Amino acid sequence: MRSELFGTLPDGRPVHRWTLERAGVRVRILTYGGILQSAEAADRAGRTAPVALGFEGLDGYLRHPEPYFGALVGRYANRIAGGSFPLDGRAHCLARNDGPNALHGGERGFDRRLWDAEPAGDHGVRLARVSPAGEEGYPGRLAVAATYTLEGTGALRIAYEARTDAPTVVNLTHHTYWNLAGADGPGGALGHELRIAASRITPADGSGIPTGAYQDVAGTRYDFRTARAAGPGYDHNYVLDKGVTAGPVEVAELHDPGSGRVLTIATTEPGLQLYTADHFAADLPFAPGHGVALETQHFPDSPNRPRFPSTVLRPDEVFTSETVYGFSAR
Repeated sequence: MRSELFGTLPDGRPVHRWTLERAGVRVRILTYGGILQSAEAADRAGRTAPVALGFEGLDGYLRHPEPYFGALVGRYANRIAGGSFPLDGRAHCLARNDGPNALHGGERGFDRRLWDAEPAGDHGVRLARVSPAGEEGYPGRLAVAATYTLEGTGALRIAYEARTDAPTVVNLTHHTYWNLAGADGPGGALGHELRIAASRITPADGSGIPTGAYQDVAGTRYDFRTARAAGPGYDHNYVLDKGVTAGPVEVAELHDPGSGRVLTIATTEPGLQLYTADHFAADLPFAPGHGVALETQHFPDSPNRPRFPSTVLRPDEVFTSETVYGFSAR
């Protein structure tokens, strides 16, 4: 494990990069945005290649923030309708950065903040920051941490923790785009075979806001209970069959038949957002569909949907969440 200077923000603050390496897997984490800048894993022949989309330098992330490449997303991942929500009889108005809605924490969410970093054992790094009350409109002072650990198997575990001094809502995720054929190669990720252990989705309107219903995936293009090619046209929240769990449970597998690389995802979260990156802008170095995002999360717009699992955090509680990314080949 090592840390090095990665770049400097416009205000002069330094950004550092932490490199973790174990069991043939190497990942690099930035203190800016909690970004997973790169992940490298071997194919079936033992050849190592990058499998996560990212930029070589800090300037790429500063110029292209909206795709959220590899970023830690919060306070609230995904969308909140109308940029507002009620809590304990009071309406809270948020920054609206996605038409009329709030998306991924607002105009300057956790993905655009500088985090403090310290070692976490021999193979991990702990990032932490305090989100002041009122940041992007969210109530409560939120002390939040994310610990990235490479396990003995080479799996990357991200463990989140948060505490608040006033009732608030929290929904954290990681927004990595995966391309198991090689993130720096010419091929896209939409031919990867995908499996998701989810029998339902939360259907959404044209702006990505859930209708509040649950829709069975059986007999539809949303059914990934048996592995098949991902294909384009997805930006949907899957209702994981396991629900909320105390420990991570495997819920998804992504497999590139060409290289043999396999990514498994285990999580404590009840939802997973599948986004096939159909809307990458023309000025990006990646074409639409070059990566697939699999964001473990609570559901979009939960603060306005009592039927959905709650995202409310109160002062006497501790928010915890874990997601584990496993790498292998076959």
